[in-house]
Amino acid sequence: MDNFIPKALKMKKTGSICTLMALLASGLLTSSCRHDSVVTFRSLLREMAADEILTRYPSHAYRLVQFSSYDRRSIHPDSAGWFANNDYTHFLREETNEGRREFVMLETDGPGAIVRWWMTFGNANALNSYIRVYIDGQPDPVIEGMAPRLLGEGVLAPEPLSSSVSPLTEPQRRGYNLYLPIPFSEGCKITLENDSVSITPKGRTPSIYYNINTRLYEEGTRIESVTGRTIREDSLAVSACASDLFSVNDTGTDEQMIRSAEAICPPGAEISVKVSDNGLAISEFMLSIGADDTASALSGTVIRTYFDGLKTAEVPAGNFFGPGYSYNVYHTRFTSADPDGIMSSSWLMPFRDSCRISILNDTGDTIRLNTRIFLRPYKWTAASMHFGASWKEYRAIETAGSEHTGGTGLHYDLNIADLKGRGLYAGDAVMVFNTVDAWWGEGDEKIYADGESFPSSFGTGTEDYFGYAWCRPELFDHPLIAQPSGAGNFHPGMSVNMRYRILDAIPFKESLRVDLEMWHWLKTTIDFHTTAYYYLTPDFDR
Repeated sequence: MDNFIPKALKMKKTGSICTLMALLASGLLTSSCRHDSVVTFRSLLREMAADEILTRYPSHAYRLVQFSSYDRRSIHPDSAGWFANNDYTHFLREETNEGRREFVMLETDGPGAIVRWWMTFGNANALNSYIRVYIDGQPDPVIEGMAPRLLGEGVLAPEPLSSSVSPLTEPQRRGYNLYLPIPFSEGCKITLENDSVSITPKGRTPSIYYNINTRLYEEGTRIESVTGRTIREDSLAVSACASDLFSVNDTGTDEQMIRSAEAICPPGAEISVKVSDNGLAISEFMLSIGADDTASALSGTVIRTYFDGLKTAEVPAGNFFGPGYSYNVYHTRFTSADPDGIMSSSWLMPFRDSCRISILNDTGDTIRLNTRIFLRPYKWTAASMHFGASWKEYRAIETAGSEHTGGTGLHYDLNIADLKGRGLYAGDAVMVFNTVDAWWGEGDEKIYADGESFPSSFGTGTEDYFGYAWCRPELFDHPLIAQPSGAGNFHPGMSVNMRYRILDAIPFKESLRVDLEMWHWLKTTIDFHTTAYYYLTPDFDR
């Protein structure tokens, strides 16, 4: 941070000509972001490739639900098992198919689509799990194979649609992630076969964990079910989507589409970039900070966003852009921190007629700020929404610790986001300052949409939610998940995890509550920060 280079704010030219040509050839790219009347494998790939999709409330109504291996003792917030932690090898039921013993992981009727699938495996026997995906009640699976290969080793799709993280971690300790959409018109069932599975009143082995995010569309939504042939014949569309996820918005070279500000700011001073015009959206927001104290600058430089006169975000720079309070280099589809000190946000931020980005120096030192925003044409419609971000700081909170390590076991839920109105939840990040030699993130996410009494997403662990596994400290980045710092996973230090959503974005009509269990193995005191990213219709912006 102290080697600030003013001219380092460079445009990123990562839009791929090859990807553009492939999208045009496959019919995935059109002159406008229109919605098809039928949801298909290709249309879902197009949603992933269209950065406008998150800015508009979904035209095809759906609920986002999660099927997972969470501990079934978790029945109700007042129940003794609400924080139960045996989140593995739980299934809906066991059944026999053609003499095979298959465990049902997911089963649903009606139109829908699998949009994000994560698994991990506790030992070699767990890795020997065979998956079958049955569509629309058909007896033969449309997808089948060994679980690690299907999800994370590129059998169905290339990186990043199929990925295992961290690549620095042994396979048995990785998180396996599949983002390839699997649409179905009448129903879906996913089963797992593993001869080593044993489930008795005394316990269950081996350790198999899974989270499967699923869109459940309204009855009557027209869906074209995927087939094995679909995936094979649409390989060009799959490759184009994968390439697009690796790219960042091409900000172009038109100086009229750039706004910038640079100043040496004493404590309490701020710089702003303003735009008063219509038919536009911010496509990229970049910031460099020159300061002697990196931690102070990242925690005390505050980002504020205003769209059409509404304040939609007030977040410290280290949280908003994601490097934490030490400068950690990483890249995702929506945020990044480059080696040259540039932090970037590529969330598309539309507005009707005005926007203002303000950067406040809330530190006790004089710092140098250099910011630039890039604008692109955008058509505001009745479905358009404003970008927003919220930040919560839980300072010096006391963890309960496990009864097995001298703690009380009285864990509790921390709130990440509590949103009102109509919108789309697009992702979140956590930053923790651990103080002891023990894992802090056993806690499960619990997501309630529109006043649900039981969460429609109930997870299996914090690292599982963020795409990796087994509390591993190895660094990784990916277009939709990242761990820029894992120093605090097992030892005193800072860890940063993030997860962004496209197809697995969560729509809500009235409210959304996102909680995360604070489940630390030891009784101690830590600092915990959360950042949520979302889009809200203007009537409900806060």
